[in-house]
Amino acid sequence: MKDRLYLYDTTLRDGQQTQGVQFSTDEKIRIAHVLDELGVDYIEGGWPGANPTDSAFFEARPETRATFTAFGMTKRAGRSAENDEVLAGVLNAGTGAVCLVGKTHDFHVTTALGIGLDENIENIAKSVAHLVAQGREALFDAEHFFDGFKANPGYALDCCRAALEAGARWIVLCDTNGGTLPPEIGRITAEVIAAGIPGDRLGIHTHDDTGNAVAGSLAAIDAGARQVQGTLNGLGERCGNANLTTLIPTLLLKEPYASRFETGITPEALAGITRASRLLDEILNRVPQKSAPYVGSSAFAHKAGLHASAILKDPTTYEHVAPQATGNSRVIPMSNQAGQSNLRRRLAEAGLEVAKDDPRLAGILDEVKAREGQGYSYDTAQASFELIARRVLDRLPAFFRIKRYRVTVERRRLDPARVVTLSEAVVVLDVDGERKLSVSESLDAEGNDRGPVNALWRALAKDLGPYQAFIDDMRLVDFKVRITNGGTEAVTRVIIDSEDGAGRRWSTVGVSPNIVDASFEALLDAVIWKLVRDGAPDYDAGGHDA
Repeated sequence: MKDRLYLYDTTLRDGQQTQGVQFSTDEKIRIAHVLDELGVDYIEGGWPGANPTDSAFFEARPETRATFTAFGMTKRAGRSAENDEVLAGVLNAGTGAVCLVGKTHDFHVTTALGIGLDENIENIAKSVAHLVAQGREALFDAEHFFDGFKANPGYALDCCRAALEAGARWIVLCDTNGGTLPPEIGRITAEVIAAGIPGDRLGIHTHDDTGNAVAGSLAAIDAGARQVQGTLNGLGERCGNANLTTLIPTLLLKEPYASRFETGITPEALAGITRASRLLDEILNRVPQKSAPYVGSSAFAHKAGLHASAILKDPTTYEHVAPQATGNSRVIPMSNQAGQSNLRRRLAEAGLEVAKDDPRLAGILDEVKAREGQGYSYDTAQASFELIARRVLDRLPAFFRIKRYRVTVERRRLDPARVVTLSEAVVVLDVDGERKLSVSESLDAEGNDRGPVNALWRALAKDLGPYQAFIDDMRLVDFKVRITNGGTEAVTRVIIDSEDGAGRRWSTVGVSPNIVDASFEALLDAVIWKLVRDGAPDYDAGGHDA
């Protein structure tokens, strides 16, 4: 029989304490749905009464399979648990479970709270007993437990015993400052169990201040803890909490955990964890971390030719788990380190079958290497690489011809009280022998300038004649600029990420001493790739001048 391991998510509470993060009520509801679909056991929604958003969320929270949990603190000194309005506010949220945080480090009790050690233990016991009397599942977050145990193990244990004896279902050992290393977490957790607090009543809550939050959580599990807390994408105070997008796949896919434990997460749900991670980044308007284990876009990227050659023969040569297990995908990027095995694999993924002895393969590699010497990078700009290959293989349709374009930026007075910066772009092109001129100003609904690149994109996408329907669902989602050479001869590299209504996302690159030229090159590649992939007809306009 496998041991049951319970997963407790605190993205909506501890994750919201991340610097720069503030969820709206609707965003918290979306995230709660994602967490429930993933299969976590507990969803900690926040601290009712602490702020208007958390209070509104508990009123509007969705129905979930997971146990919704409200967070609060033990009763304050000088009040009974029944008459503490802060504790009452937490109970009034009506959740099936309530997690209360309390001090277990004697230094914090006397210095931060300014009360006696025995009084703190009494506050813990009476608060937990009050929750249980109200029919709630009680959890006790033992704040600063590991620091407290190292300073005064007897007192830290007495605090936890008080909560347990008052009826707490879980005693959660918190490494609040994030400074305890995994071997010490494992040792102390084992000592807590040996002192009489059962492992199936213990949880672990770690922070990532030393980069060891996941490792510390695993150490506690190894020692016998059976609940683990964390957040999606490792959100949280300071350096964040244990990252559930790393911890969950490790528990389900890696030994000895996969054979020792069962969780509420099915293999089908695990395959949605990459999507969950990226949805959270979308809500936060953050660019996903490419190097994130299991879910990052580079987690299964194989750049070196030696690696790609082996992957073609057997993916396990350079992959510790299958990417599809977490809903991710394998990437074979092109670069000046690429060999022909890498190249042929990448071409096959783009639908371009090329014979092993085709001399044009060397031409593609030579072109990629020459362009990377000029500042281009195809590690991430896979769409631009594909267009290079199609040109060399003579498989790139000539959809339209760019004749010229112009971008102007000026300061303009809209009315006597308002002066704005205005970007305007003009694009002239030929489509099937017809000349088209498009002009666009980059203004949003409030009349604010969105910049010259936005104006250029609007002009380019304004009228592509017979191709317009192919790009109407296309939008730009990210724009990155890097200066590859400094000084007066600086070269600018622009990477643009695009997305369409089918959920496809692709990256293109442009390089020039002029940022507008580099941007236009990347924009043009993005449009052409979209037309190629959607099977747009070729009107043979004679190629692309720009």
